[in-house]
Amino acid sequence: MANARLLLTAMESGAGKTTAVCALLQAWKARGLSPASCKCGPDYIDPMFHRAVLGVPSLNLDLYLSSEETVRRLLAFQAQHAGVTVLEGAMGYYDGAAMTEAGSAYAVARATRTPAVLVLRAKGEALSLAAKVRGFSTFRSPSFIKALLLNDCTPAAYARLKPALEKETGLPVAGYLPPMPASAFESRHLGLIPPKERPAFSEAMEALGAQCAKTVDLPLLLQIAESAPPLSVPPFFDQAEQPPVRVRLAVARDEAFCFLYDENLRLLRQSGAQLCFFSPLHDEALPADCQGLYFGGGWPELHARALSGNDSMRASVARAVRAGLPTLAECGGYLYLLDFLQDASGACFPMAGVLPGESRRVGLRRFGYARLEAQTDSFLLSKGERIPVHCFHYWDTPQRGEDFLLEKPDGRTWRCGFARKNLFASFAHLYFPAAPGLSDAFVSACARVKRAGLSTSP
Repeated sequence: MANARLLLTAMESGAGKTTAVCALLQAWKARGLSPASCKCGPDYIDPMFHRAVLGVPSLNLDLYLSSEETVRRLLAFQAQHAGVTVLEGAMGYYDGAAMTEAGSAYAVARATRTPAVLVLRAKGEALSLAAKVRGFSTFRSPSFIKALLLNDCTPAAYARLKPALEKETGLPVAGYLPPMPASAFESRHLGLIPPKERPAFSEAMEALGAQCAKTVDLPLLLQIAESAPPLSVPPFFDQAEQPPVRVRLAVARDEAFCFLYDENLRLLRQSGAQLCFFSPLHDEALPADCQGLYFGGGWPELHARALSGNDSMRASVARAVRAGLPTLAECGGYLYLLDFLQDASGACFPMAGVLPGESRRVGLRRFGYARLEAQTDSFLLSKGERIPVHCFHYWDTPQRGEDFLLEKPDGRTWRCGFARKNLFASFAHLYFPAAPGLSDAFVSACARVKRAGLSTSP
């Protein structure tokens, strides 16, 4: 049933939303429902867990970076062949930009008419939990909250909490997940440690799904999901035959550079780019015959020594950028283009050296949503153009550039980044569905250098 969908949310971060989502996805996958998934907000890491469970990409639904219509169409695309689609909220249910609900999981539920399930971690409280739930379920009307799910809850505690919560809140409690240390998700400075770095991840997810099937009321949750009204919008991405390849685009993707929105990659393909993935960590040089470079974010600081030790790759990147190939570098990718990068231990290593500066750990800086305004022309934006972006970085540099003006929702502003005829580099993460013309601009710039006979070395 393509319209069946459910949003798992919580009162706060750390309640176990990702655990609960992965448990449901694994359990429904084992039952042949062909589930799909989405993540509310700009997060890159939680969708990695969804993808690791399902084997297919998860999409982001972000009401700051894109419109309500775009979010509905993205959800329609993701759900079109799924038996049920599970959405994961961000932070607390009502937490949006600048102390408002704008861009929150609640705003996504409202825009898509998706029923929500509140995930609760019941620690150190009893009936007080019911008071919080009643507050959450009546804070906005309608709240779309249809059920509760307890996480990290013992069978004995569940036996006491379920009847009390149902009596006091009027909401059904759809089961629980007990403490499962072997399936716990650990964190570091940018969020959860990704699945590829976890030993025996598949086994842990199978155990989580099996437990979910035992202690969670899957029929009830599916019934709630099937109560969602039809989306009645066309899918965001064109499923027709792919356009002819106009250019080849080298895209960094490995352990150090793994923050890439699947939506961005799909739009680049629809604009005529053949994506050639490469590893700045492991490959000796850029892929041959490419007319552009795309470096997303990630954890280059955790791999600084290895990135620096790959001299041939650093030289290959520097030659390509200096030769004039269009290059988009976001956050971690921007760090790689600098002269030097400090690793987590404080040691400093040479990077590609095509931009001035040395980046060091300074703590979380300029976190969250912003509007980026170009202060000069580049291959992606003309001077004065504005797009919504997201920033999240613990490393910074005094030489951060002046070519973009970023404005937070609360009005704070700062200058940063480097814009050239062939370069767009800053700490800002771009979300192409926010301005679909970005992918066309990128590919068109690559096509121009192709006509000029420029490309990466054969």
